[in-house]
Amino acid sequence: MLAALWAVTHRYKGLTGDAELYALQALARIHPGLATDLYLQNVSQDRFTTFSPLYAWCIDWLGLQNAALALTVLCAVWFLAAAWILARALSTRDTAFLMVALLIITAGNSGAFGVFHYSEDWLTARSLGEALIVTALACHFREAKRLGLLIAAVALVVHPLMALPGLLLLACLWLPLRVGAIGAGLGILTALGIAYTALIDPKAANFLTVIDADWLEVVRERSQFLFLQLWTTDDWKVNARPFLSLTLTALVLGDERIRKLCIAAMLVGVTGLAVGFIAGFIGPVAILLQGQAWRWVWIPCLLSVLLLAPTLLRVSRDEKCGLVCAMLLILGWTFSLVDGAGCIALALILWLLRERVSERAAQHLRWGAAALGLIVVAWVVANSWTAAFAPSAESGRESLTIARLRNIVGLDVAAVVLVGLLFHWIRTTRSILVLALISTALAIGAALVLPGSLKQIAREGTAAEINEFADWRKAIAPTETVYVAPQHNSATFAWFTLERPSYLSLDQSAGVIFSRATALEVKRRSQILLPMLDPDWRVLTKMNKARSGESAAKSSAQPLTRERLISICKDPMLDFVVAKESIGFDPIRHAHAGGWKNWNLYDCRHVRSVAPAV
Repeated sequence: MLAALWAVTHRYKGLTGDAELYALQALARIHPGLATDLYLQNVSQDRFTTFSPLYAWCIDWLGLQNAALALTVLCAVWFLAAAWILARALSTRDTAFLMVALLIITAGNSGAFGVFHYSEDWLTARSLGEALIVTALACHFREAKRLGLLIAAVALVVHPLMALPGLLLLACLWLPLRVGAIGAGLGILTALGIAYTALIDPKAANFLTVIDADWLEVVRERSQFLFLQLWTTDDWKVNARPFLSLTLTALVLGDERIRKLCIAAMLVGVTGLAVGFIAGFIGPVAILLQGQAWRWVWIPCLLSVLLLAPTLLRVSRDEKCGLVCAMLLILGWTFSLVDGAGCIALALILWLLRERVSERAAQHLRWGAAALGLIVVAWVVANSWTAAFAPSAESGRESLTIARLRNIVGLDVAAVVLVGLLFHWIRTTRSILVLALISTALAIGAALVLPGSLKQIAREGTAAEINEFADWRKAIAPTETVYVAPQHNSATFAWFTLERPSYLSLDQSAGVIFSRATALEVKRRSQILLPMLDPDWRVLTKMNKARSGESAAKSSAQPLTRERLISICKDPMLDFVVAKESIGFDPIRHAHAGGWKNWNLYDCRHVRSVAPAV
């Protein structure tokens, strides 16, 4: 059931987003010329992880695309297996299946603007770091506490930002909660003291780096999610949800271990939010802002979802308000049309007031729960019908039937209903033959769906595409930069196919928080490219304009012309330009059939030598 559920609710995203940055870091160890890329040439996140050498070894062995897929699957299986062991240590076997099922279904967003969630469907150092931390927690509750601490320490060198809250949680579980609370308070006061010292004492600049105005402008525009004062109301609701859920779990479940786990997780999460707020609001001090302590909320988020199943089973047994509380809790985590934090808060209030609920009021609550259940079922049926016949952008990857099934199960609440019915069927069936048939059907279903879930769409970095552009690769030296015209403005083609540094892209600006030099160079290069497109790293400005209904003066990329090519090639840091437009200057034209047919490679040195005569 779990294998089939994962296959139908997840889809490998390949080398996109943060996955392409970690792929670049690994490839730079194989092709040293890539180390001169703007993203890596100064301080970057690659200096804080040992994941890149492991990834590079796998790329050497399997190739880029296959290595990324294999490690993604390995980390996903590891994460879920560790979650199962942890769940089994905290509950019964049957409940553990439901705990992992809800972990698979629920997205588990944390932070702001939907940027981060646990168990992502692409490969980053976070994938391995999360698996290690869940393994450490499983070891702790399996009475291998020292081994758990050791594994968490190893996770620190894989992804320190994700591993530190796990290590702090283990420390809180090992010590009395009062000691953990005192430590959290001291940590917050220390962060506050560092921020104020940097703000009021000029001598602090000798040992504390404060982000100046020019650097801060780029960081705020590109990575607005780092600043808690810029978070929206919806962002705060998303981050409040796990705390409300863990509070209810701690009140409902009588197990002292689980209660301490809930309180310790909330303590870590609140501390992270407090330090994160101080980092962005006061100073800001570079090390505090770079630490991104608000990411610690992923720990309470993970545990609140993992403990959701036993909470639901216990709450639903209460005769007065149990059913309505369970319904609100499910809707709060899986029904996107309602206020999730509000639903869980209402469930928490009802549970706290259950002793004051009269028999008549309890009857009304049961009727309300039944009505709410009917509404949800009707919504699931209606939207499942719509989703089943809605066109799918990726339906070409697999059969129409599987694509329709994905559309239906893509509604989280529908997936919960289906899993609940299937779990009940399996749990109550006593016939070995029926159970064997169910298992066979699920195994066949998983086997049919998994190829589509793990199919690689992108061609960048494959041996076939690298060979296809052999003439371009020969013309470009390993350290020379390439700018791909805005129609294909992702850096993946330059990095993974040409294996050359990219001039500028939105993804390359992801590391501006770690380096002032990188931030200012991103700003400078975007000014060079103004004839082609607006600075795409100004994410905050674009979001504010979208909220106000204002459209950008120049919202789309401009085609390449002779004048624009001459203008951008004046920058000596730009060596080659790839564009579809044919505008002279003797480019190398790509003649192979496919998406890049008739695209041109322009040598900026040639453009600069010819431009004065033009």
